[in-house]
Amino acid sequence: MRMIVRVLLLLTHLFILFYKEGIHMINFNIPPFTGKETEYMTKAIQNHKISGDGEFTKKCNKWIEDKTGTAKALLTTSCTHATEMAALLADIKPGDEVIMPSYTFVSTADAFVLRGATAVFVDIRPDTMNIDETLIEDAITDKTRAIVPVHYAGVSCEMDTIMDIARRHNLKVVEDAAQGVDAYYKGKALGTIGDFGCYSFHETKNYTMGEGGAILFNGDQYQEKAEILREKGTDRSKFFRGQVDKYRWMDYGSSYLPSELNAAYLYAQLEQHKKISDKRMQIYNFYNENLKFLAEEGKIEQPYVPEECTHNAHMYYIKVHDIKVRTRLLKYLREKEICSVFHYVPLHSAPAGKKFGRFSGEDVYTTKESERLMRLPMFYNLDMEDAKKVVDAIASFDGF
Repeated sequence: MRMIVRVLLLLTHLFILFYKEGIHMINFNIPPFTGKETEYMTKAIQNHKISGDGEFTKKCNKWIEDKTGTAKALLTTSCTHATEMAALLADIKPGDEVIMPSYTFVSTADAFVLRGATAVFVDIRPDTMNIDETLIEDAITDKTRAIVPVHYAGVSCEMDTIMDIARRHNLKVVEDAAQGVDAYYKGKALGTIGDFGCYSFHETKNYTMGEGGAILFNGDQYQEKAEILREKGTDRSKFFRGQVDKYRWMDYGSSYLPSELNAAYLYAQLEQHKKISDKRMQIYNFYNENLKFLAEEGKIEQPYVPEECTHNAHMYYIKVHDIKVRTRLLKYLREKEICSVFHYVPLHSAPAGKKFGRFSGEDVYTTKESERLMRLPMFYNLDMEDAKKVVDAIASFDGF
């Protein structure tokens, strides 16, 4: 065991050395590492408990509950699985329709398509890249069962309007807050406003466990069902709490609880969440301030954050004139050893999107804006000198 820890520490130190010596391309993302991850993973091994729901899983659940104010949070194996659980808890059935943006990751739709539902795509707002709340009501039919707002880049959708629509039409709201950990709408944590909230702790997120996520819900009526779903359809959670003398197969379910090793890695980062958040915000603000002149010249557009929203510096993106300019700029940055990337291909244009979904209304902004957007390097261990190189490279580009 000591040998494993030594190897991990050696690899970490070598990575930091190579990175500081400049033997690197400026990556788009590197998973955060704060220093205690290996210590906590070792402790999980020494506890002789590396399957789910051990010491570190419970600590992560409690941290999320305390931080967000949600009644219950359960760590999951991914945000995809958290969304699948939400679809099951919302009782989505074949023939149902679920409203969502097309500009999102495939998991947003997959969770509901797996239940036999049709994904009904609605156009986005060009300012935030979030679902256009003014178009949702027109997409509602007698088959609609849920709305899935996706909080792009950690900037909240217009939740008051969405919740009002949902309540008037008796619809569930499943917040895809994969990018929204530690972001807020009118002081409320994203993921706690709807019926269900889904977090991601993938390696590309602000806080990570490699692969992982969490489901949040406020209604007590969901807790027992959620625990059964997450524990292979059994009441094993009750058994471990001493509420039953043996655990049994109670309902359908799957294995949605992550390994303690993943949870241990995550908890080290949750303990350091302010340090991680502050660094990401520093990078975000640096980009925002030093690229402002290009926006003033009309060459790019910068992210927009509505006054009622508090973002989490999950990403920094710019929008250029069109896909041709974006392609040239991405290539230019790559030649300067900088990895910048575009984001989603709208789901409604993909083969599965055409098979399992439909677009409600007109695609005015979804495709157009998706082809303009590109994301800049953003991660906790990004050196500010490298952030300056990114800015300088974009400033030197003459192809806008």
